[in-house]
Order: sequence, then structure tokens, then C-alpha cells
Amino acid sequence: MDENRLLHIASELRAGRPAGLTCEDAPCFSAEATRGSAYLGPACVDSFNDALTADDAVVFERAARAVTEGDQAWIGFKVVFDADEAVHNVDNAVTKSYGEVGSADGEPLVFFCNDAKEVVAGRPYSPRDLFQMKDVTRGPSMHNEQFAGLTWASVPLFDKVRVWLLGASDAASEVAALAEHVGFDVVVVDYDEAYLNEKRFPTAQRVLLQGGSFDGLAELSAASEDYVCVLTRGHMFDPEACLWALAHDVHYVGMMGCAGKNNRVHDLVIEGGATEAQWERVKRPIGLKFGAKTPAELAVAIVGELVDVRYKQRYSEEARARHERDLGRE
Repeated sequence: MDENRLLHIASELRAGRPAGLTCEDAPCFSAEATRGSAYLGPACVDSFNDALTADDAVVFERAARAVTEGDQAWIGFKVVFDADEAVHNVDNAVTKSYGEVGSADGEPLVFFCNDAKEVVAGRPYSPRDLFQMKDVTRGPSMHNEQFAGLTWASVPLFDKVRVWLLGASDAASEVAALAEHVGFDVVVVDYDEAYLNEKRFPTAQRVLLQGGSFDGLAELSAASEDYVCVLTRGHMFDPEACLWALAHDVHYVGMMGCAGKNNRVHDLVIEGGATEAQWERVKRPIGLKFGAKTPAELAVAIVGELVDVRYKQRYSEEARARHERDLGRE
């Protein structure tokens, strides 16, 4: 949801009119996202439209401000499917006790939560609710099956990170599938449709260059917040790919290959106009180091690194420090 849509929903609620939420507003309830779920589905949107009141306008107003400010934030949904169980189930055998109150009531709840764990809701919530509401920052929710009678879902208020895969190699095919699965927006670029096709890249955006080379890259533009993975087939166009990424000053650029090959690419990149400081920005070899060899294994290494870069980019130093403490990695 963008700022205007959020403010429109808030205005409708304050005027006493239905919110008019759709699955486009809350894709966490779409048929695709909830396939196989016993409790989540498109009908949840109707339930929230029936339940939301003027009191809930503050959630959408706070969410609109978060979008404007570029805050790392979510709109969350408490979905109740057994009100009696939700209210009266106060404990389980694993989590710590949150008192003698279960969920605050047996009604659906919409709320706002950001990276700083600021929570805004239109109705009171219990300590146990708050414990689970904060989990939306894990995107969408990690602990949604801990207590009976209810579950949770959320919608991020920020865009996906775009990842450019320069080269339709076998490794790129594996990276595309895994990167999309963990929430990246994937664009694959190559000049040969024998490799760049729907079968190898069924869901990624495909950009076919003309002329049998990567010269056409010059016609494409990347944003400074984008990531670039240089994965050209046979490494033949790695210099052109690196130069393009560096010229657009992308947030992350990584290149696959051995030291000997990379030394030659270095010379060609410098000859192409890049500085030594720019070259040092290229992560080489790309990916986390744990002995990956096959295209699928390399994809795990590469996407693992992309997730780590995204985590460091999105979260504040304070939030990262807190997370590191939780992991025992101070």
C-alpha cells in the first residue's frame, strides 16, 4: 500500500465508511499466498472490512507516515478463528508466561509495527498479543502457531530489493529461483534466448539484449539501492557487467570467478574507466564461503550473502546489535 492508499483508508474509516481493503492491499491474504492454509485466505479481507472502525484509522495514518519517511515497518493482522480459545488460552509448554490473560479479545485486530518495535493499534492488546505482534518484523510472522484460536499475518510497507542477474548462466537460474523465494525482485539480463527463456527463468523479469553481446546494457538503468550479481556465461562479459554496475553506483555488486580470471577482469575494468576504489567495491568471489561448487550450492551461497546485505541495509545499527545479542554473537 502506498501513502495515498493508506490515507484514503484512514479517511474512509474516520468518516464511518468501510475500509474497502482488498487482497491487493493485503497480499498476505491472497489465494496464492495462503494456498494450503487452514485459517488464512481471501475471506479474511472481508472479515477485516467488517471489523474495522474509526478507531483503527490511526494504524493506517501511522503506516502512511512510515512510508513517507522510509521507515522499516509493517501493517499486521490478528486473525481470530476461535474467539473462545484465543481469549482463554493463556499458556503453552514452551514459551514464557505472559500472565493470566490470553489474547485481549476475540476480535480481529489490525496494527502497525516498525523495526524499532513501535506498535500502534486502535484497541487494547494483551502482553501475549504484543509478543506476537512484534514478530511481524520477521516478515510476515514466525510464531503464528504458538497459541490456539488465532494466527497472524502482515504486509511490509517497503519495496522489495531489486537484484540484477547479469548473465543467464546455470548458476543464475538457480539464484533467480531462490532469490525470489526469499523476497527479492529479480531481473535477468542476457543476449541469448536459448539461455534466457521462460523455462529457465519462469518468474523473473527477463531482459534480452540485442547484438550478441552485452553492449546493450548501456541502455538499461539501475537504482543506487539495487544489487547486481555478475554471473555471465563463461565470464566473457564480466568486465562490461562490472563497469555497468559501478557506473550506476549500486548498493552491492558481486562477481563469480577464480583469482586468476578476476585479475584479468580487474585490468579490463580499470581500462574501461573504473577506479581502483570502485573495483574494491566488487565482492569477489561472490557469495558466502562454505565449499559451494554446483550451481544450486552456489545459489545458496550467493543468496545467503544477498540476505545478509539486505539485513544490514534495512535495519538500524541498534536493531542489528540487539539481534546479534539475541544470537549470542556480541
